[in-house]
Amino acid sequence: MLVLMALLLNVTVVFAQAEWKRVAVRDGVKVYARTVPDSKVKAMKAECILDAGVDEIIALLLDVNAAERWVCHTKSCKLIRRVSDSELLYHTEVSLPWPLDNRDFVTHLRVVKSENSPIVTIEAPAVPGIMPVREGVVRISTSINRWVLHPLPHARVRVEYTLQVDPGGHIPAHVVNMFAYRAPIETFQNMRKVLAERKRTLAADR
Repeated sequence: MLVLMALLLNVTVVFAQAEWKRVAVRDGVKVYARTVPDSKVKAMKAECILDAGVDEIIALLLDVNAAERWVCHTKSCKLIRRVSDSELLYHTEVSLPWPLDNRDFVTHLRVVKSENSPIVTIEAPAVPGIMPVREGVVRISTSINRWVLHPLPHARVRVEYTLQVDPGGHIPAHVVNMFAYRAPIETFQNMRKVLAERKRTLAADR
């Protein structure tokens, strides 16, 4: 995730069809954008290096309740079903500024590991039909989110996040562009804080 980005941006499936241009850098978070054919909003991806191991980041992504603390503009995030230790379904509602309606969606998250590579991919598409649509909240039915974790020396990880989404309803382009570059930076800043807190708690318990 990054939930707000998933609601505000429309990213193409074929990532190589256009060149990424860096549009923001802050606190070690790099945000890239590119134009999308037939769209007024821009595609984006975000990258940063985290002082945490791959397993620590996976554990955070699988901790659904924790998302309310670090994913930008998340109003609620609740587990629906845990399929296995590496696969689950959860429901998220995201707060958008008035007069826009909040969005919600159900995510099917899967951790994909390869025996031949240390790189881990977390696929998190939205899936329809799991929960009924609620009045006053726009349901996101098409969203593909992907985290790619590249292990680095000294227990660090380079994280790359990309997405493709149809946010549903009407979101003015100026609102999209206003939030697009802020959301990934704020989310990764929050993610760093939560990971650091978990490390301190683990060290204190030993």
